[in-house]
Amino acid sequence: MSSSRYPNNWKELSLELKKKANWTCQKCNRKCIEPGQVIPKDWTVSKRMAYTLQTHHWDRDPSNSSLDNLICVCTGCHLDLHRGYKGNLSNVSEGQLSLF
Repeated sequence: MSSSRYPNNWKELSLELKKKANWTCQKCNRKCIEPGQVIPKDWTVSKRMAYTLQTHHWDRDPSNSSLDNLICVCTGCHLDLHRGYKGNLSNVSEGQLSLF
């Protein structure tokens, strides 16, 4: 049994939400990298991360994956949503955002 608080189908659920969002940040409208997309060779790791779409839990509870609790956001917007919130840092689980 996994100790992760994410549901067993998290990867599939997150991927489906990103597809529905057309790989676009739902906060800033940045078009992000799609699976299989060719990334320019001159892009740095930082630039690739900036164009990576992530799935955020509004209530910051990874066990609550109801659709009204999830939003697809780019890395920058995801960090902004977590800025100043440290309640989940003591028990960060696999796949969960950490600011450190």
